[in-house]
Amino acid sequence: MSVRSVVAAAVLAASIALPAGPAQAAANPYERGPAPTTASIEATRGSFATATATVARTSSFGGGTIYYPTDTTAGTFGAIAVAPGFTNSQSAVAWLGPRIASQGFVVIIIDTLSVYDYPDARGTQLLAALDYLTGTSSVRTRIDATRLGVMGYSMGGGGALSASRTRSSLQAAVPLAPWHSTKSWSTDKVPTLIFGGENDTTAPVSSHAEPFYTSLPSTIDKAYLELNNATHSAPTSANVTIAKYSISWLKRFIDNDTRYDQFLCPAPSGTAIQEYRDTCPHA
Repeated sequence: MSVRSVVAAAVLAASIALPAGPAQAAANPYERGPAPTTASIEATRGSFATATATVARTSSFGGGTIYYPTDTTAGTFGAIAVAPGFTNSQSAVAWLGPRIASQGFVVIIIDTLSVYDYPDARGTQLLAALDYLTGTSSVRTRIDATRLGVMGYSMGGGGALSASRTRSSLQAAVPLAPWHSTKSWSTDKVPTLIFGGENDTTAPVSSHAEPFYTSLPSTIDKAYLELNNATHSAPTSANVTIAKYSISWLKRFIDNDTRYDQFLCPAPSGTAIQEYRDTCPHA
């Protein structure tokens, strides 16, 4: 072999042996905001400034308020629809709007067509609100329609479970003190974090949140967080524990942001948490 051939072969071998460069290390395109810390997800506001837009009542849901990041340089955001509980208006869970939106999501908190609507009707309205957000809303260009989730309180939490069972393409669900007459959710395929309250007498965890969690298939990502000494009304006022773990769950599964795994796995603990169950490690 000539000297030239030997050199060429060496160059070729070296190029094959070179490790993959940064361009080949695919970063998560859905990460929004700086690396999280305990302080950042416990804060009353995240890194994004937010604005609001009022939504009029429609034939599909009772209107509501959109909370959205004003930043137009970070790319599109995931979106979440939130439903209040039986006899409640959107004001009952309004604190969640700016808190979650400022972490890098578009959030719509809805009013239901009737304050007496049962969970399945609330679930249908949550999906209608998401369709409105991604279809004709004033913020539709800010939203990635493939990254959507649902939340809800009490019968709205039951509605979040119902919506998840209906639309398996959702990326995350967070029922808060959920109430539903259906106890088995074995066909649900959506990553779900359920909050219950130790002292909830309206939707006792023993007959609602716990069996809901247990019935969810073990093949999905799921978690159950029981708030220490909490009553049914705990989700209706600012709550650090609810915010911290809801944000972590939504970030992890709507944004695919593994930087938030640290807050979910291993299982969190502390004086605010009576019990935590999950399928950690997350898929």
